[in-house]
Amino acid sequence: MAEKMTEFEQVVNKAREAFLSGKTRNVEFRKKQLKALQRMYDENEGAFCTALAKDLRKPKQESILLELNLLKDDLRFMLARLDDWVKPEKIGTNLVTMFDQPIIYHDPYGVVLVMGAWNYPLQLPLLPVSGAIAAGNTVIIKPSEISPATAQILADLVPKYLDNECYYVVCGGVPETTELLKQRFDYIFYTGSPEVGKIVREAANKHLTPTTLELGGKSPLYIDDTVDFDLAVRRIIWGKCINAGQTCIAPDYLLCTREVQDKFVEKAREILKEWYGDNPKDSPDLCRIISDKHLDRIAEYLKDGKVVVGGEVDREQRFISPTILVDVSPRSKVMTEEIFGPILPIVSVSNAFDAIRFINERDHPLCTYLFTTNCKVRQAFVRDVLTGSMCVNDCVVQLGLHELPFGGVGTSGMGAYHGRASYDTFTHRKSCLIRNYNKLAEQIGKLRYPPYSEKNTRMLSKMLRETNLPSLKCLSYILAFGLGVASVFIAKEIAKSGGRDWFSRRLGAIFGFFHSSRT
Repeated sequence: MAEKMTEFEQVVNKAREAFLSGKTRNVEFRKKQLKALQRMYDENEGAFCTALAKDLRKPKQESILLELNLLKDDLRFMLARLDDWVKPEKIGTNLVTMFDQPIIYHDPYGVVLVMGAWNYPLQLPLLPVSGAIAAGNTVIIKPSEISPATAQILADLVPKYLDNECYYVVCGGVPETTELLKQRFDYIFYTGSPEVGKIVREAANKHLTPTTLELGGKSPLYIDDTVDFDLAVRRIIWGKCINAGQTCIAPDYLLCTREVQDKFVEKAREILKEWYGDNPKDSPDLCRIISDKHLDRIAEYLKDGKVVVGGEVDREQRFISPTILVDVSPRSKVMTEEIFGPILPIVSVSNAFDAIRFINERDHPLCTYLFTTNCKVRQAFVRDVLTGSMCVNDCVVQLGLHELPFGGVGTSGMGAYHGRASYDTFTHRKSCLIRNYNKLAEQIGKLRYPPYSEKNTRMLSKMLRETNLPSLKCLSYILAFGLGVASVFIAKEIAKSGGRDWFSRRLGAIFGFFHSSRT
């Protein structure tokens, strides 16, 4: 007797049946679903903000700017360009294929699993979902169980707005996720910790499923004495304090000289008091740590250095104040583990090149931050630091540029998304060569057939060499140049021959030529 199909098998099979029906191939269908997502965000903004406040006590401004607005803007970006993205790409030819059509088509993978993270529980699962829908896939969404209020609102609202045959939300914890990963997907997109990312990759390998892993790591920041300190420190502290430091691209540690460290600490203390008052715990603008377990882990890092700013811990409220540590050992836990909290350790270095060496001796970061107005220092960082992304003289705001792909490298992740990169991530670029039966092309092509000869080998090698034929664009430049030369010549002739007399003689010669040709 056949074993009864599990709930997850049923969901995946339904999604696969919907994909195989061709429903999501229709570009108008995709745009309709993306517009439905827009309505979902617009019509339920208050409910989403309430859920985010329950999970993280996230302030409304952070919920709107860093979650909802990012999702809405990404959709607008996609909808304005999707018709162009789906068009087949025409590729240049060589002498052998000059009569043929080499084309790249954009195919959806099929059934996609998107696994979100708890720190931005709305944005992180749904931003890649937009790309998967735009590319024509069916999607199964797995929100994080650690942010239950947001997971529940997604489970309630997604079926009301998106096609119920093509898009599903699956909730649950580790047992449900483990069972879900046993299914065969055509693509898996995971956002979370490197430890769980390895588990996801291992599960994907059983079916050779391609994956995108958006992980984390330690994002370093170097600052020198060339910057406007008031402006620079404000930007750094904001990047560290939003979401209580529970941001994968928050600056994780700071590298600078001793002199810069003293100036930074003094200015940071002043700014934190300005923003959050004498008792930051009473401020409505600071998030809370997601769970007791995470709070206990973060609080342990306070032992790894000297607290010069902050350091308050309230377990009952799951609160840790914005904290700066100095005299930190590079081998301590706070410098070898991802902090994911409002603690900023500072490590002293002699100069920018020592900072580069320090960064490159560790795992590749998800993001690297640099605060300087020195062009040589900036060029050295851009050239020598291998990192997922880089932002100079600000923090986190690079995520708002949809044209910039977001992703890690090495242990900080693989693959990228945001804007066009999201569409490309969930699209297979299918190469296709359409040949014809042109007689001239066959005269060239038959050189490949036996009996083989040295002469044919040499001729084919020359013809197949990478020398693309000139494009029409190139031809237009040549014609424009030719017309320009001709106009100069004509102008000189007119000047020499007295204007109209010159034209009359030339026209008479032309008409005389055609008359004689016809007779």
